[in-house]
Amino acid sequence: MKGTDSQAEIVEGCRLPVLLRNGDGWHMAEILGKKETNGKNLYYIHYDDFNKRLDEWVTEERMDISKLVQPSKEAKTPKKEGVKTGTGSRPGTPEREVVVQQNGSSGNKKFSGNRKRKGADDTEISEPATPSRNNTSNQLTVADPFATPTSSRNNTPTLGLQQQNSVTVNEDGSKKPRQTGSMVAHHDDIVTRMKNIEMIELGKYRIRPWYFSPYPQELTSLPILYICEFCLKYVKSKKCLERHIQKCLLRYPPGNEIYRKGNISFFEIDGRKNKAYAQNLCLLAKLFLDHKTLYYDTDPFLFYVMCEQDVKGYHIVGYFSKEKESTEDYNVACILTLPPYQKKGFGKLLIEFSYELSKCEGKTGSPEKPLSDLGLLSYRSYWSQTLLEILINMTPSEGNDRPVVTINEISEMTSIKKEDVISTLQHLNLINYYKGQYIITLSHEQIDTQMKAMEKRKVRIDPKCLHWQPKDWSKRGKW
Repeated sequence: MKGTDSQAEIVEGCRLPVLLRNGDGWHMAEILGKKETNGKNLYYIHYDDFNKRLDEWVTEERMDISKLVQPSKEAKTPKKEGVKTGTGSRPGTPEREVVVQQNGSSGNKKFSGNRKRKGADDTEISEPATPSRNNTSNQLTVADPFATPTSSRNNTPTLGLQQQNSVTVNEDGSKKPRQTGSMVAHHDDIVTRMKNIEMIELGKYRIRPWYFSPYPQELTSLPILYICEFCLKYVKSKKCLERHIQKCLLRYPPGNEIYRKGNISFFEIDGRKNKAYAQNLCLLAKLFLDHKTLYYDTDPFLFYVMCEQDVKGYHIVGYFSKEKESTEDYNVACILTLPPYQKKGFGKLLIEFSYELSKCEGKTGSPEKPLSDLGLLSYRSYWSQTLLEILINMTPSEGNDRPVVTINEISEMTSIKKEDVISTLQHLNLINYYKGQYIITLSHEQIDTQMKAMEKRKVRIDPKCLHWQPKDWSKRGKW
C-alpha cells in the first residue's frame, strides 16, 4: 500500500490503481463496496476495461491510495432510465449484387462493407483451408448474395413481453443495449454490480459464480449455496440438500426429451407449464451471464436443456432459451454452457442444435443481442466453421469451372441469418473484388486450418435423432 492517511476517503465510486491478482502490474479500478472481516477492511473493486467476472475483494495492501480519485458529483447522481418503443432491428444491408468466387490467390481490392471491431473476441475464430495442394485455382462463384430470399418467412407478432421491442434511453438521448431475453431489465445499481454468491455446489461440482444473481438475500451470506442438479431448487446447507434429494422425484429436466444420441440429450421445457424450474434455471444462469437480468416472466419462452446421462440421471451441461414467437427472427434468447463443461465443444453443440430447430421451422435465425464476450466467441467460431465447411465441400456448377451459390442459398442451407453470413465472410476477410465482381477467396492455409478445426469437433448434432415438431404459437391463444 502506498500511502496511509487516506483510509477515511475510500468510498464507493472512488478510483485508484490496484495490484492485479497475479502481481502483474497495477490497473485502475473502481470501488464498488466495502466490508470488514477479521478486523481488516476489504474493498470490492471493478477493473477498468476488464470483464466483471474478474471483479474481486482486495485488501488495502493491494491499493495505491496515494493516487486515489474521488468520485465526481455526476457519478453520484443516479441516471434516470426511460423506455421508448422501437423496432430494435439491425440496420439493413445495402442492396447490391455481388458475385463471389473461391480462389487460391487473393483478389485485387478488398470488399468495403461494414466490419466488426476487432478485439479479444477474435482470437478463437477457426480459419479454413483446402483439401487440394496444387497451385491451380479452385473458385467459388456466389451470385447475387443480397437477393430476396425465395423461401417465405413467418413473421407473427410477439405476444406479451413488451420489452422485446423496447429501447432504453439515457438522459442525454443515447440508446443503451436492449436487455431482453428470458429476464426482465433492472437498474444497473451498485448492488447488482457486485457478486453476491460466494460459491455454489451443483452435483459433483463446486463453482465460483461470475456475476450477481437475485437469490434470496438470506442466502447470500452463506459460504456455499447448494443447488439440486435435477430440479435446480436451492437450499442453505448440505444437510438440507441431502434431505431434498431423498424426496426429489426428478432425475431429468421436467419436459419432453426431444433429442438423444449417445449420452447427450436435449429436453424442451415450457416456461409456462414448468415455471418454478424455468425461474430456478434463470437464477442459476444469471450467475454466469452479465448482460441478462431478472427472470420472473418465463411464460413466453421455451428452454432447451442439454444433459449428460449416466446411471445417476441426466446432469445439466447447458441450455438456451427461445421466444415462442419472435418478431425479429431470434432463435436464441439466452445461451449458457456451465463452467465445468466449457472448452469441451458443448457451446457449439448448443448453437448447432438451435439452428437445427430453425431448419425444422423453415426459418433463418440469429441470437438475441447483446451477446456475452464468450457467447460472441462461440458464435463467431460456429458461423465461421459452418460456412467454410460448405464452401470447401462445394463442387463446380454445370457449365461453370467453379461452384456457384448465393448468400441466400447459404443462409437457407444453414438457417443462419443472411446478415450473419455476410458479416462472418467479412470478418474472415474472404470477400474480395476481382475483375469486376466480388469473389470469395480461400487460401490453402485457411483450408488446412479449417480441416484441422473440424477434426476436433468430435460431437455433432445428428438430425435423425431429433424428434420435434414446431408449433404455431400464434394460433394457440394463451400460452
